[in-house]
Amino acid sequence: MGGQGTPATALLAKQKVAHTLHTYDVSADSPNYGALVAEALGADPARVFKTLVTEVDGVLTVAVVPVTGEIDLKALAAAAGGKRAAMADRDLAEKTTGYVRGGISPLGQRKRLPTVIDESATDSDTMYVSAGKRGLQLRLAPADLIRLTAAVLAPIARS
Repeated sequence: MGGQGTPATALLAKQKVAHTLHTYDVSADSPNYGALVAEALGADPARVFKTLVTEVDGVLTVAVVPVTGEIDLKALAAAAGGKRAAMADRDLAEKTTGYVRGGISPLGQRKRLPTVIDESATDSDTMYVSAGKRGLQLRLAPADLIRLTAAVLAPIARS
């Protein structure tokens, strides 16, 4: 695979899940990062998702939302069965998932965290998420991502 292997891609290979890898070159500090990644991939921005590590009532929880929108923390808390949600500390998020910001994948995390995926993920046959490092996205079927992360689907994004 030429140095593109990550815990996420290893998991997909092991589970024999169909996916494709896509590289891109966008600075992680760019404003409109998600839109630029979608453009670099030649993908519909509504199909490109960002992985955010949050805390719901003190429990680290992964939220997967379209890059075109923002996370609705109230909706996330409700979907995760909690009262309050906030963004997690960046260092804690990186240490817990084993990935760096801008390259956090919902798959293959060091510690399996509860995951909530925005319901728009199922609007299409495929979606893009981080493959576990900056500059690398993977495309897979939403159903596979939901199954592998044991995710809850809920309306957690607002545009």
